[in-house]
Amino acid sequence: MRRAARFVVTLVVLIAAGCAILWFTAKQLAAPAFREIGPPPPALQARQIQLLTADDIHVSGWWSPGRPGQGAVLLLHGVRGDRRQMLQRALLLHRQGRGALLIDLPSHGESGGAAITFGLRESEAVVAALEFLDREAPCERRAVIGVSLGAASTVLAKDRPPLDAVVLESMYPTIDEAVADRLKLHLGEWAGALSPLLLAQFPLQLGISPQALRPIDRIAKLRAPLLVIAGARDQHTTVAETRRLYEAALEPKALWIVPGAAHVDLLDYAPEDYATRVSAFLADRLAGTRCAVVRAPAPLVTP
Repeated sequence: MRRAARFVVTLVVLIAAGCAILWFTAKQLAAPAFREIGPPPPALQARQIQLLTADDIHVSGWWSPGRPGQGAVLLLHGVRGDRRQMLQRALLLHRQGRGALLIDLPSHGESGGAAITFGLRESEAVVAALEFLDREAPCERRAVIGVSLGAASTVLAKDRPPLDAVVLESMYPTIDEAVADRLKLHLGEWAGALSPLLLAQFPLQLGISPQALRPIDRIAKLRAPLLVIAGARDQHTTVAETRRLYEAALEPKALWIVPGAAHVDLLDYAPEDYATRVSAFLADRLAGTRCAVVRAPAPLVTP
């Protein structure tokens, strides 16, 4: 009897400890990643901006205007990063004469926010940033380059202004798979089974359902030419998952699996190939203007 009682007590303690660990893990995953950024580098020729989302979260960023008719690109960093992660992409665009808008997603960098929500509430910053481009560069064609969290935030954004091109890098298809992949990577294959228990914390801690974090269900709503990029050795989002995302998207679309790359900065990993492929993709879609050209009436010819 005593042995059975000790077993029950031990089991209860283990379950309680497991629940506490899962609660703490979920809390750490969603914890804000605030940090001071500082002024933009002189080479970018940018100015500091402040935006406000529909939920009154302030969003910090840099805006570097481009030459007329070359387009403007919104650059969105990955989870626990900030706008500086996208600086080299911005400088590449700047050299090509394109406008570049870099922001800190909510709960990152110098932006506000209470918790990281893996693309859901961050998507409101995407809408606010695109509305900023509507005001600042109304005649420019526009694109988004989003990495990981930034990619998911783009796809999950509702009622966003129209886009002329989208580049999605290393984006998860569903939060269920994203969490399972990371648990397997750090703890072993067996740990994937813990994913539902960890995701069960999301409604309690973040007030959101895992069902709201399924970019694969919304990628067809982008309605813009799409370039999907991923590393061939990425274990955070596998090639098979990336191919499923690509298959769910509408044409026109293109897929680039970067040989040898893991879940890394793909511009840093393959700078020449990245610059060539992404620049060509954007050049075909950003040249020109959104505004109708108004021609002056021809002069009257008098006999």
